[in-house]
Amino acid sequence: MIDIERRIGVVGLGYVGLPVAVSFAENDRVIGYDVDENKIKQLQQQIDPTGQFSPDELKTRAITFTTDADHLQRCTHIIVAVPTPIGSANEPDLSFLKQASKMIGANMAQGTIIVFESTVSPGTTEGTCIPILEKQSGFIAGVDFYVGYSPERINPGDQAHAFKNTPKVIAAQNGEALEKVYDLYHRVVTAPLFKTSSIKIAEAAKIIENTQRDVNIAFMNEISLICDKLNIDTHEVLEAANTKWNFIPLSPGLVGGHCIGVDPYHLIHKSTLEGYDPTLLRKARQINEQIPKYIVESLLKLIVSRGFNPKTMRITILGVAFKENITDTRNSKALEIVDRLKQLDLTVQVHDPHVTCEQIPMLQPFDHLKKAEIVILAVPHDAYDGKRLATLLKDRGVLMDIKDVIPATALPENITKWTL
Repeated sequence: MIDIERRIGVVGLGYVGLPVAVSFAENDRVIGYDVDENKIKQLQQQIDPTGQFSPDELKTRAITFTTDADHLQRCTHIIVAVPTPIGSANEPDLSFLKQASKMIGANMAQGTIIVFESTVSPGTTEGTCIPILEKQSGFIAGVDFYVGYSPERINPGDQAHAFKNTPKVIAAQNGEALEKVYDLYHRVVTAPLFKTSSIKIAEAAKIIENTQRDVNIAFMNEISLICDKLNIDTHEVLEAANTKWNFIPLSPGLVGGHCIGVDPYHLIHKSTLEGYDPTLLRKARQINEQIPKYIVESLLKLIVSRGFNPKTMRITILGVAFKENITDTRNSKALEIVDRLKQLDLTVQVHDPHVTCEQIPMLQPFDHLKKAEIVILAVPHDAYDGKRLATLLKDRGVLMDIKDVIPATALPENITKWTL
């Protein structure tokens, strides 16, 4: 039953904001706001440009999709889920967050509860967002309106860890505000809510979650680089090491997307400003950023060792989303591999079952792909299996299985398999 007393505004309707809006719309009236007019037009027609929800799911939710900020004046709660990307110098770009704060401050009613979910470095919500809200509204935070922070944990393509069933960290500027934030989320989120003592703690927790993963993958990627020099199989080494009870099973791979490949820079930047140079975090980022270059260098060695003719050969790249079974291509390292190969004037054909030609014009249908000397399984979508991949390779071809997901037994004997 819809609560007529509450109206939830969600600012930013991307991979984070839209699931939040859809979840709240089960019990509340929701205003879904975004500056992207094309996105709003699609959502008004029950079309989800992120591919997370079906038309029926959107149709049954009480969501008003709009680009008109005036609608936010009717909201009792506003959740902010705008991007916080990294600029060309690997420093946080807070322009979307600042613009959203200005717009909300100019359009919020007295008593509104505002919760930020965007990933930021510790101190940003209170040091950047609240002053803007106060200046634009003329209200006093903690008196005329309340501010909280609850870092997003959306994992696109992962239904096992969705918005409603994933533990949620919540924080606010004071105890009264924290209870209001708790009341907002506990009616929707079925998993436990974890209260932190300050907004800074919650901001730091979010960044550390993804920075830890970045460091872990960097360790595995560096082990892969070392094993290559030693001429031993990385995955066989890891399989043997995993027989010890306290070994943590991890694997090498590409690190792209909008979280793991971005969030550490927020922490690196903030730490540096405070006078501490986080050398481990910097090195982890450097290692993970160099993997596409290493893959291309390995491919060139394979061309020489197999005697392929660079001028006549063909290379197929499968998967250009930043991870498996999603449509999101932001910071895709697979696309970086494509660009590097094209710069070398090599013939490249590309396929992805989840990404559209509107996103990446060079994509080809699977049945239009011609046989190639080398196939790179960059992103192992469920649609790809050994039998299908074997049909794409010429005799004595090479499968570069980046994450080692295709068993060697699934491939013909004349096919060579390479992995990180």
